[in-house]
Amino acid sequence: MLSPRGLFQEVLDHDESFRLFCSIASGGEAQGGWENGRIAALVPATARELAPKIARHGADEDKHGRIFRALLRRRGLDLVAVPPETDYTMLLERQGIGLAHDRLRSDEPLTDTDIIVYLAHSRVTEQRASEQMGLLRRHFGDHPDLGRAVKMIASDEDNHLAYCHEELLRLAAAGHGRTIQRILRACALAEIRVHRDVSLAVMARMGRILGWSRRRSALLAAGIHVVYAYERLAGWRRMVTLAMPERRDALGDPHTPAPEFA
Repeated sequence: MLSPRGLFQEVLDHDESFRLFCSIASGGEAQGGWENGRIAALVPATARELAPKIARHGADEDKHGRIFRALLRRRGLDLVAVPPETDYTMLLERQGIGLAHDRLRSDEPLTDTDIIVYLAHSRVTEQRASEQMGLLRRHFGDHPDLGRAVKMIASDEDNHLAYCHEELLRLAAAGHGRTIQRILRACALAEIRVHRDVSLAVMARMGRILGWSRRRSALLAAGIHVVYAYERLAGWRRMVTLAMPERRDALGDPHTPAPEFA
């Protein structure tokens, strides 16, 4: 089967493919947690009210990393090293998207422009995360082993996306609209390239683990290229539009950490 549900079911049913999937996901979430934590610590005085929201964003990402590790433990599996060609976060940084890790490791406060870069980068990547987790929620929300984890992460990703929309609209109203649109467009075009490359790399790894035929692997690769062509032509625009979300102040409510998933 080439349906999203059928493909993911194959990955889920095989220990080594599931191990790779969870390791890639856990690594990306942990990296996002670190990045948001550093940004929260370095926000400029002019954006101090954002610090608790950014910190909550980071705490959610850390929680997601723990969830994926817990899913592995349930099957008696350990993390595996993430292949560099599948490291979405690292590849985005190499494209100059988001705030450089060297910048975040310093103790120099960020600028207002840095905050716009962070929010624009997050708005684009959270769009992808929200869509992907929404797909898993539709197909596996009732799964006895994955359902609770999928629904928890998907809800968080929707909150993160809503927060980015609201904060960028606030900054646009304060006169930063042109800057925001310029950075959003650059982020979106870079992200769709990286997403294509990572998708091809992950599918190639999964194909070797699961023993896919050349024909099946070629069909999946062609599908990834078709999606990229659409996104390059028009689909990227969904990543740069801004609209006031239904979930207002999505990261501003008092935050009680969710029980650890185990």
